[in-house]
Amino acid sequence: MKKVIYIVLCFVVFSASAQQAPVDTGKKVNIADTLKKDLFTAPDTVKHLRSKAWALVPPVALIVYGSSNFYFKPVRQLDNSINGSIQKGYPNFRHHPENVFQYTPVALVYGLNLVGVHGKNTFIDRTLIFAMAEGMMSIATFGLKKVTHRLRPDGSDYYSFPSGHTANAFVGAEFMAQELGDKSIAYSAIGYGFATTTGILRMFNRDHWFSDVVAGAGIGILSTKAAYLIYPYIRNRLFKAGREKENNKNLPAELKKEPQHSSILLPTYNQGYVGLQYSMQF
Repeated sequence: MKKVIYIVLCFVVFSASAQQAPVDTGKKVNIADTLKKDLFTAPDTVKHLRSKAWALVPPVALIVYGSSNFYFKPVRQLDNSINGSIQKGYPNFRHHPENVFQYTPVALVYGLNLVGVHGKNTFIDRTLIFAMAEGMMSIATFGLKKVTHRLRPDGSDYYSFPSGHTANAFVGAEFMAQELGDKSIAYSAIGYGFATTTGILRMFNRDHWFSDVVAGAGIGILSTKAAYLIYPYIRNRLFKAGREKENNKNLPAELKKEPQHSSILLPTYNQGYVGLQYSMQF
């Protein structure tokens, strides 16, 4: 297992070194200016996801494959075969770096921003997008765990399907790819490298079956893509209402536009509970 992780990380480091865009080392990065610019810049629009509809096919396919273990015998047999091989080769494996790896891509996005590598969106926008993705992922993951009631490989409980760690890791990986992937494919490789390693470690620690991990990856990617698709419409609608209100201040009463109401529905997750939050602006 150590060899597998080492190979994955070496690939990630090599990709980053080989493909990263040149950086102007003569230019000093002022972290205070970077934070000020990023935190207090509020443009009227946010960049829409460039992906076409076909980009949603891979994550959906991963979810379908993972779910098929409940009714397709060959998938269950593959799960058992992989788990058996892991138990035979690494019976005493108990290491959990995935508890950190699942958060690493997101931490890198914000860390790189501090040193001058800016993403696609501002701090506020990308944070709200990430929160939406996490909310959708949490609702799907915890809901399916309750409904499917699948026993973990180690027999500890019945919350095996899908893998929450893996779903969370792939939310971060796709988030990193969306924000920084246009600058260099290395950033996408780094994010997905950590996410894939997270899924592998969940199987080696006997916390999940292979199909649990595959479905978790699909849920994470799909949740993030959905957040990037939905958020621009919500954001632009709210700012449009705000601009109209500001423009109406100095107009005669007969020329003022009727105020437009705006509302927003967002998934929430708090202390193990998932739900929805609705708010309306008058």
